[in-house]
Amino acid sequence: MSKSELIVGLDIGTTKICAVVGEPTENGGMDIVGIGTSPSTGLRKGVVVNIEQTVQSIKRALEEAELMAGCEIRSVYAGIAGSHIKGFNSHGVIAVKGGEVSPRDIERALDAAKAVAIPLDREVIHILPQEYIVDDQRGIVDPLGMAGVRLEVKVHIVTGAVTSAQNIVRSCHKSGLDVSDIVLESLASAKAVLTEEEREIGVALIDLGGGTCDIAIFANDSIKHTGVLALGGQNLTNDIAFGLRTPMAAEKIKIKHGAAIAEMVRPDEYIEVPSVGGRAPRRLSRQVLAEICEPRMEEILTLLDQELVRSGLKNMIGAGVVLTGGTALIEGCQELGEQVFNLPTRIG
Repeated sequence: MSKSELIVGLDIGTTKICAVVGEPTENGGMDIVGIGTSPSTGLRKGVVVNIEQTVQSIKRALEEAELMAGCEIRSVYAGIAGSHIKGFNSHGVIAVKGGEVSPRDIERALDAAKAVAIPLDREVIHILPQEYIVDDQRGIVDPLGMAGVRLEVKVHIVTGAVTSAQNIVRSCHKSGLDVSDIVLESLASAKAVLTEEEREIGVALIDLGGGTCDIAIFANDSIKHTGVLALGGQNLTNDIAFGLRTPMAAEKIKIKHGAAIAEMVRPDEYIEVPSVGGRAPRRLSRQVLAEICEPRMEEILTLLDQELVRSGLKNMIGAGVVLTGGTALIEGCQELGEQVFNLPTRIG
């Protein structure tokens, strides 16, 4: 990068690849100075299945972002998602040397927490501290310098398949990029759309993507649970393509006319649907499209609600659910979410 202070995020998604160039501000914020997007053709359910196609998509997105930002991009922070992502909680306990918690003590406590059996085909992506406990004092965010003889840390560990992470890095390298770090997509989304109050009270972030839906639950300003559902907007597109017999135009129809609740659509609304084989376009009621979309959206949101219940944390989600991602933009998604989750829901 010609401007060393610029930070570039690369979202390698199932339906599109997005590059965002940010310039840090003096007050600790970030100004977006460049954005580039490109349709993604080399991924399936968040996992790279064709490196060459992924490389071409990355290059197109980068060219667009470089043109807007007026810089050359050399390194990126790459996002990772997919059904191979697994998160679990762990904790570590150590004796404090010298009666005062030092940086080395914190490091040792984190090492003790991550000393768990992980299969050889998986690697640790994140170790996220939830809280520190000095002696019997709980809820400590930063124990550095505190007096005590026993330090305990509770962490959330996120792991992913080694090959999936390697394929993302390899795709970036073949695009002429260095990867500064790999970041879990749902964590990056949480940073972008959640408020401090929501994270403190308790909130579930659900990123409704094209191939997967990513879940991250926060409470007391720390992450408590992560999960991935291998369903997304592409399943909706496939239903529309089959139901309306228009495979090539299904994605555009979903984006422009899709609705998650059929009752919200007026009976007198009509859409034009392209036909296959050179036949003339057809005029259909938009309610027909909504009746195709609603069952699939309800299924996806119900499975996500079941994941929230399985986590055992649904009663901690005082601030409700925040939906983000491309699929969340479909009309009526927020209203359907409130019905399914029985919680306050907003689009982030």
